[in-house]
Amino acid sequence: MQKVVVGLSGGVDSSVAALILKRKGYKVIGLFMHNWEDTVYSNQCSWKEDSIDAMLVAEQLNIPFQIVEMKKEYKKHVIDYMFNEYKSGKTPNPDILCNKKIKFSIFLEKAIDLGADFIATGHYVNNEKILKNKKIIHRLLTGKDPYKDQSYFLCQLNQYQLRKSIFPLGGLMKSQVRKIAEKNRLYNAYKKESQGLCFVGKIDLSKFLRQEIFSKKGDIIYIDSNAPIYYKKNESFSSKEEKLFFLSRKKKYKKSDGKIIGHHEGAQFFTKGQRKRISLGGYKEPLFVIETDIKKNIVYTGMGKQHPGLYNKSLFISEENIHWIREDLIMHEGDKMDVMCRIRYRQPLQKSKLYKLTKGMLVEFDKMQCAIMEGQFAVWYLGKELIGSGIIS
Repeated sequence: MQKVVVGLSGGVDSSVAALILKRKGYKVIGLFMHNWEDTVYSNQCSWKEDSIDAMLVAEQLNIPFQIVEMKKEYKKHVIDYMFNEYKSGKTPNPDILCNKKIKFSIFLEKAIDLGADFIATGHYVNNEKILKNKKIIHRLLTGKDPYKDQSYFLCQLNQYQLRKSIFPLGGLMKSQVRKIAEKNRLYNAYKKESQGLCFVGKIDLSKFLRQEIFSKKGDIIYIDSNAPIYYKKNESFSSKEEKLFFLSRKKKYKKSDGKIIGHHEGAQFFTKGQRKRISLGGYKEPLFVIETDIKKNIVYTGMGKQHPGLYNKSLFISEENIHWIREDLIMHEGDKMDVMCRIRYRQPLQKSKLYKLTKGMLVEFDKMQCAIMEGQFAVWYLGKELIGSGIIS
């Protein structure tokens, strides 16, 4: 009888995952990760209620249950990472780091220490193994439910982590999971979906960041869509890759490129593509952040969703930030690969081409992309399989 430790979150997904595994004959243990506790956000962070829900479901399923303390690790690998990225003007994805460093690393280690053969979660993804050149390879595949597919959030997993993981909900629609919970009268069958930051909840990001990042008044600059910076003479390039690399770089705006239209309380609180909190009147269309300058504490804005400052045709990923789930498909200098790519969760997959350079990877999109943000993750697929990812430089 193989033993599997399920990360019971108190939600319906992980509860149904545990139920399915028990019915399949696994010896199931439920563990609740106590990762965050903050008096500032006591209303949003419902860990006590969630842990009680998880315990009650474990009791219903007649499986062992315990709470594991991981607050110190979570702060180090997720919260501190978040603050550091925003301080440097980047836009992080803490949920991806939580999966990489917490759920499928430290939590996995704790499960192995308990004698587990596998861990399981309520993620809507699939994994399978294939034999290639007499070697077993583990594949990460999209979930059946296109709206709930969470492969993007698992883009940093490795072969060992996939080998040790089971995803019982990968072949189900969310509606089916609800029905299973209702039919089996699970305690949390009608519980609402959790929202916001993993283990923290729904928060006011600006208020959350102000715990570590101090306010500092700066200028908001308006850049017209017809500004000369967008119509400079074409540079000469020795190759297409060199041109794509040039085009992937952040535009270096100056105050003189536009005009001051207002003030803000800190450039670190803004990200490219952001519309909220730029409530300045007198414009025919909404204003969007097109770039930030952290050193000079300037926020550059443009009017309308079609502003040229919002769009890029390519992005670059530094060598140290490239990650391959399929290590057998690793690209070498000069290699090219046609893939489908996305740069944010739930974005429709975009037809793209990868170019491997000496110092990293270029991703060229068929269509212009809106608000490519430094620090976010680009992920690439072959068919339904997620094969690699990287942090946008």
